[in-house]
Amino acid sequence: MSKFITLEGIEGVGKTSNMRFIQELLESSGHDCVVTREPGGTNLGEVLRGLLLSHSDENMSPDAELLMMFAARAEHLSKVILPAIKNGKTVLCDRFTEATYAYQGGGRQLDVEKIAELEDWVQGELRPDLTIILDAPVEIGRARAGNRSEPDRIEKEHDEFFQRVRKAYIEMAQHYPHRICLIDASKALSAVQQQIHEQLIEYNILQPAA
Repeated sequence: MSKFITLEGIEGVGKTSNMRFIQELLESSGHDCVVTREPGGTNLGEVLRGLLLSHSDENMSPDAELLMMFAARAEHLSKVILPAIKNGKTVLCDRFTEATYAYQGGGRQLDVEKIAELEDWVQGELRPDLTIILDAPVEIGRARAGNRSEPDRIEKEHDEFFQRVRKAYIEMAQHYPHRICLIDASKALSAVQQQIHEQLIEYNILQPAA
């Protein structure tokens, strides 16, 4: 029953509340879930997360940002994700490599071939069984995110950056429909969660009700 499921999207699309919803759905159907996040998930990963998101180095080079993301990911896979899958657990991860393609590839406009090489090196053949992308127009996401805490280094980027991030996410869903689904997160929470529930059934993560 072990599955690897990731949740993606720009800021303000409701990843936190919907991650809890997915966890509750899966656990009620018998999945033993491990919930984690990127960057982070390990001691080293959380240190790197702090460096990546803090305002102490506003001029960090895009290449350094990319390599730090994959350094955190390599540790995360080694210490958390792969052991959990090996032990039959379902891993729910708040962002994974699709975020790197979206933020560093789309947002920072780095060469996606570089990202693909790092992906193959760090992950081998491992890819999520299902990636759920919560999608909403940038202005909606940013308005929602603005009601939360002080924005971090990446959240402070301009609208054009997030338009490129969103476009990259949408293109990934179009290119990999066998493992990536797009959810309209601009709707009310109940409608968003209904879509998620339907997609978990569609992708054979959950069984339909008898």
